[in-house]
Amino acid sequence: MPRVAVISPPFQSHAQPLSVLAGALARAGSDVTFACAPPFARLAEEAGVGFAPLTVSRNANTGVARSTRQGTREAERLEEFLGSTREGAVAALLTQCRHRGEDMLADPEEVLAEVRNLQEILAPDWFVVDQLSYPVTLALHCLGLPFATFCPGHPTYLPHGPEALFGVPYAWPGAVRPAARDLAELRRAALGNDLAFTERFAAVARAHAPRAPAPGRAFALASQQAVVFNYPRFPWLPEHRASGTRFLYGGHGVPPEEKGPGGEWEGVLGRLRSAAGRLVLIALGTFLSARDDVLELLIRGILSHCPDVAVVVAAGEGAPGLAEFAGPRVHVARVVPQRWLLSRVDAMVHHGGNNSFTECLASATPALILPFSSDQFSIAHDAERARLATCLDPATLTEAEAGAAVRDLLARVPEGLPRWSETVRRRGPQWTAERLLDAMKSSTPRR
Repeated sequence: MPRVAVISPPFQSHAQPLSVLAGALARAGSDVTFACAPPFARLAEEAGVGFAPLTVSRNANTGVARSTRQGTREAERLEEFLGSTREGAVAALLTQCRHRGEDMLADPEEVLAEVRNLQEILAPDWFVVDQLSYPVTLALHCLGLPFATFCPGHPTYLPHGPEALFGVPYAWPGAVRPAARDLAELRRAALGNDLAFTERFAAVARAHAPRAPAPGRAFALASQQAVVFNYPRFPWLPEHRASGTRFLYGGHGVPPEEKGPGGEWEGVLGRLRSAAGRLVLIALGTFLSARDDVLELLIRGILSHCPDVAVVVAAGEGAPGLAEFAGPRVHVARVVPQRWLLSRVDAMVHHGGNNSFTECLASATPALILPFSSDQFSIAHDAERARLATCLDPATLTEAEAGAAVRDLLARVPEGLPRWSETVRRRGPQWTAERLLDAMKSSTPRR
């Protein structure tokens, strides 16, 4: 039985799909340990795998970013990022560029020591690492340990060619069209990050693994055996070409069985259904739930323009401020059981995060996508091109536009949704785990 260590950063949106994959690997015949910050031990228990405490980032998000305990500087960066999303797409992406060194490559030497210690304690045959955990990938490279890469976002988070820059969307949805001058500024900032990260990777490698091969371009450093994309294989996606590497498009990270949240939520849905014929979930992710101004706009727009629609709103720390809207057609909660709800609502409004996008696909739930940052613009583009969702710009959105978009979405199912939902459901965590095991078995040296 192969021993596998699955390493996740301390972010709910990353740890959740990685823990599901860990459970699938265990069901496929592996001895699996999920390594993450202590608050995420519950995910290992739910997945039926072992747990090892490991913190690989100063940042954290246990489900609602603003309420997660973290350092002063990390909290300051979060507020600066949220403020930038009010200014539009390029402003948000530029802020993320400025934060990247502190967010993604803090304490690489300490992480290397922690990964070495984990290897000594667990002696796994190989690791699975989140692609955005750059210090962990660098540590595994320096230590010469076999690993597979799990890409939690859009496949272009792993640059497919020299012209591709991490932090610059490979394509944009129709509603978001930055000016050429702004895009040029973004590319300059992203190129600066690319060069700075690559030099820092090289310096760490020279100091700690002088005999190992040079890590090369930092953002492109990934497993040479297997890369898992938690995403559908759309035919227009750029090709990743690397000799000997298996690229697995797993489609989604939804577990085979979703534990119900209990009778309270059944009661909530019953109450809302008795007041309206249709039900819409509004959830902007664990970070962007802090944009309570957008949540309020959406609630007002739907109440005004969709008289037969009720809404469930995931409002994070903004829930008390939105409590005035609670009533027969509105339920506001700090957090919601999103995957469970998706099989029970008629549509969802989300931010274009990878989990929300693929979970909507797996459940065949129509969506209105409002991309704010990161890879959300690329995901919104793909959703629009595949005719899976409606996409609008949250920076310019009005109540009337939001209400009309939801009304139209409920009037007719997006054309491509049935086909792509069926395609995605044929894959998933178990499909991925079995093929990942095959790929890694062929590269794991015998003890």
